[in-house]
Amino acid sequence: MNMQLSIIKISGNIIDDEGKLTAFLDSFAAVKGKKILVHGGGKLATKVAEGLGIRQQLVDGRRITDSETLKVVTMVYAGTINKNLVARLQARGCDAMGLTGADGNSIRAHKRVHPEIDYGYVGDVDSVDAAFLTGLLMLDKTIVFAPITHDGKGLLLNTNADTIAQELARGLGRSFDVSLVYSFEKSGVLLDTDNEDSVIPRLGPAFYEELKAKQLIFAGMIPKLDNAFAALRSGVGRVIIGRAEELPLLLAGEAGTTIVHE
Repeated sequence: MNMQLSIIKISGNIIDDEGKLTAFLDSFAAVKGKKILVHGGGKLATKVAEGLGIRQQLVDGRRITDSETLKVVTMVYAGTINKNLVARLQARGCDAMGLTGADGNSIRAHKRVHPEIDYGYVGDVDSVDAAFLTGLLMLDKTIVFAPITHDGKGLLLNTNADTIAQELARGLGRSFDVSLVYSFEKSGVLLDTDNEDSVIPRLGPAFYEELKAKQLIFAGMIPKLDNAFAALRSGVGRVIIGRAEELPLLLAGEAGTTIVHE
């Protein structure tokens, strides 16, 4: 039986809320066994970009990344946020190290090609170096991933953090029994976005398509759920979505929404 690995993606709304972030880091540091934390940038990247007069544009919850925005997200994601998370985990006795996809050639990507939309310097993942990451995990290092990848030709790329979490889970699924958790500010996938008690405990692809057709899934949630289902189809053992502060309950299957095949 493969060793357990928890891959936990934290949303920007948690990073932006000091109280929720502190509670999450306490819970994350207490998780036993091998673990990887994947983070985005919250509002800080947008704030910094706007302060520099760089206009920001989102399409279906994904950031358009021009050359100037790429500089900002690299500074904010791989610098300020990543290293602060690493330092705060160290303060909790969790021996963490921060990575981007360029470090150790851990995540290789290519510049996205889309028939209608120019996403700029946005990367779609080609490969994950599972052997390199496994080596770090076996040294009892907790990996903290910033959502920056590279193309192997010297170009950094901005890559959706939900996608990175899914690709890591898929790439490491051959060596570990992976639990993939998307943690954010909601209790799970909600039937009524204004009612935290309306959590859907199990969500399959047919019901998901029905919710999208009825416009009951908001734009920012769609990439998260698309990646969750992709992870499940690729053989990841468990995929759970729920409140960041309830991380122990999510890993125990006692809270949040579990993504199922049907």
